Amino acid sequence: MMIEVITSEKLSKHFGNFKAVDQITFSVNKGEIFGFLGANGAGKTTAMRMLTGLSKPTSGMAKVAGYDVYRNPEDIKRHIGYMSQKFSLYEDLSVLENIRFFGGIYGLPRKVWKAKSEALIERLGMAEMAHALVRSIPLGWKQKLSFSIAILHDPAIVFLDEPTGGVDPVTRRQFWEMIYQVAHEGMTVFVTTHYMDEAEYCHRISIMVDGRIAALGSPDALKRQFGTQSMDEVFLRLARPGSSGVGGVATNI
Repeated sequence: MMIEVITSEKLSKHFGNFKAVDQITFSVNKGEIFGFLGANGAGKTTAMRMLTGLSKPTSGMAKVAGYDVYRNPEDIKRHIGYMSQKFSLYEDLSVLENIRFFGGIYGLPRKVWKAKSEALIERLGMAEMAHALVRSIPLGWKQKLSFSIAILHDPAIVFLDEPTGGVDPVTRRQFWEMIYQVAHEGMTVFVTTHYMDEAEYCHRISIMVDGRIAALGSPDALKRQFGTQSMDEVFLRLARPGSSGVGGVATNI
């Protein structure tokens, strides 16, 4: 039985006359890797900010981990993990100090975050970097560390906002292996990206165009629907003016 942990119905965010997010409707199931795709400026980050309790919607409804985005934004924040495009790590603190600092922010008892710190350092293979300032470690390691810290408190859902931007293909693949692992353990992963090849790694994806969901379904189903061989081709079909799928009608597959 599928358990929905994120639901959105006609969720919208307007800035004056500009509709950054325009009546998006979808749901995400427990343990699912849900890709939120689209070009830069399509509305992905604005939608994520509403779902994470960081921005109040203009209209519509949404629940995350059972909590309403209007009435319970603080409860949402306590039950999710979040990794932004710009790392939340403190550059002037060491790797270990960052882990311990965020463990305290998440309210983990000293005994717990100490044990988690040691386990995380060992799992990432960062023993030699444990006391190095974060500013001195390579970008790929920062991303892995940031992701690991975002799930340090074992949240029900982790939101990742373009987490693989700027890194090489090998590091991107390693990062996705980490995502697979937490999803296998039952955590829900909501990830935004503008890399269309990363859509292939998701269980289901939505593609946003001009603030609206233009298509929604599994990668294989969307490729069949649009008669293409890759998600890049699906995206190009949707992004072209006047193409089938644009205009706000989401196709559920």
